[in-house]
Amino acid sequence: MPAGFVGSGSRDGSGVVMPPILHDPRPGPEGRSSRFPPPQPPARLRNPGSVPGLYSRYARRYARLVTMPTTAPHALSDVTASDSTLRRFLHGLPGVDAVGLEARAASLGTRSIKTTAKAFAIDLAISMVDLTTLEGADTPGKVRALGAKAVRPDPTDRSAPATAAVCVYPDMVATAKEAVAGSTVKVASVATAFPAGRAPISVKLADVREAVAAGADEIDMVIDRGAFLAGNYMKVYDEITAVKEACGTDARLKVIFETGELSTYDNIRRASWLGMLAGADFIKTSTGKVAVNATPANTLLMLEAVRDFRAQTGIQVGVKPAGGIRTSKDAIKFLVLVNETAGEDWLDNHWFRFGASSLLNDLLLQRQKLATGRYSGPDYVTVD
Repeated sequence: MPAGFVGSGSRDGSGVVMPPILHDPRPGPEGRSSRFPPPQPPARLRNPGSVPGLYSRYARRYARLVTMPTTAPHALSDVTASDSTLRRFLHGLPGVDAVGLEARAASLGTRSIKTTAKAFAIDLAISMVDLTTLEGADTPGKVRALGAKAVRPDPTDRSAPATAAVCVYPDMVATAKEAVAGSTVKVASVATAFPAGRAPISVKLADVREAVAAGADEIDMVIDRGAFLAGNYMKVYDEITAVKEACGTDARLKVIFETGELSTYDNIRRASWLGMLAGADFIKTSTGKVAVNATPANTLLMLEAVRDFRAQTGIQVGVKPAGGIRTSKDAIKFLVLVNETAGEDWLDNHWFRFGASSLLNDLLLQRQKLATGRYSGPDYVTVD
């Protein structure tokens, strides 16, 4: 274990009990010391029986969480009994202090992550990438190349971790599945008339069923923002539950809110709780197709929502910021948000993802720089 390990029970300025962290004694901005989780990925604790000596309190906690079905009855099931009870609950959520939220996100973004902790953070971020191509000009060849890159991001370095998934349109799922066969990389498919979500529910469900039948491990659906903004929350809830049912037991469901179109932080909080109540396995910021996508503030708000939802129901839900995250520095800022807000439980690609296309290359370049001491140019990574 590296020197400087700080045990659980330490507190930051927000008064939140922090999980064990790696402490970099060199001061960061404003005289604060850098913090980041120790370089032992929480994923090792998912199957504690396979790792001798690791059946700790963390192993027991992970074993409970990762086997918990997100469709189980929970303490808030009564709030979806009718449109009026759902509306009352969503509008009864505490209002968001926009100034405080943005200040908190900006403050966490100043944390300085160096040396060993930075190397761990970069590998962790690579393992959390949903490598994405969602263009009208996508071809089978492009999807196969993307799949090969997801499986082995850096052909010159076998120690580089694979990405979490590749994300494609439904008609490319079979091609992507073939490209990543035999690896840990999942295949995610957008669905439900992505990105606008403007289609009859029968069309949306057919979209989902086709993707699942082709082998999709994950479905990224978009909510009906028009219905949500009109206050028709039960319609949105019913669509999510219908899509969740269409996913069956074979695919996890990510629910995209398109936060840039929801106008207010209060709406983002309501959408987050609505998605979780309806059975989302992940809540996701954006499609990447609008002007405002993932930001530290809206991601922080969603992390608070999943943390509070688990505290009330015992059910853990993942978070996926997507769009606009292009550099290693950006990714590390988001990982700090995760650690400081939701906690170490979410520092795993089972519970946190980056929806990105260009991010991976920058992560690889930074990884090469840490290994060699020299910056490499864009010619040292593949062009997606």
